[in-house]
Amino acid sequence: AAPAGAVAFGVKHTDGVSVEVLPRGRGEPEAVAGAGARWPLDEGTVLRGSMSRASSEVNDNKVTVSFYAEGGKPINQAGVFLTGVGISLDVDADRDGVVEKNSPNKASWAWGPEGHGAILVVNCDKDSP
Repeated sequence: AAPAGAVAFGVKHTDGVSVEVLPRGRGEPEAVAGAGARWPLDEGTVLRGSMSRASSEVNDNKVTVSFYAEGGKPINQAGVFLTGVGISLDVDADRDGVVEKNSPNKASWAWGPEGHGAILVVNCDKDSP
């Protein structure tokens, strides 16, 4: 998707995003710390972004990739807006009919009618051939 004539790229991102570049043939990704760093535009290079917290509003984070021609002349930019969504799997750990995020019984399980902990029912039969 890079523009014609592009030989390198650089990445900028907002504070809520962590970005890594994994050049082809390298074992360890390089963290994108700030503007200025450039990488060769090689097939197989991976740009990986992540967010560690939920956004405060829609599209509040952004990653911008700048493309450069031979000699460092800027050609074009592409950007993506990101929204971090918080997902939490909580259970009625003390089996009182109320799902609580901070139930002290989430870390353990006890059998019986006065027990506590999540009950997981798994459907693992073969529904279709």
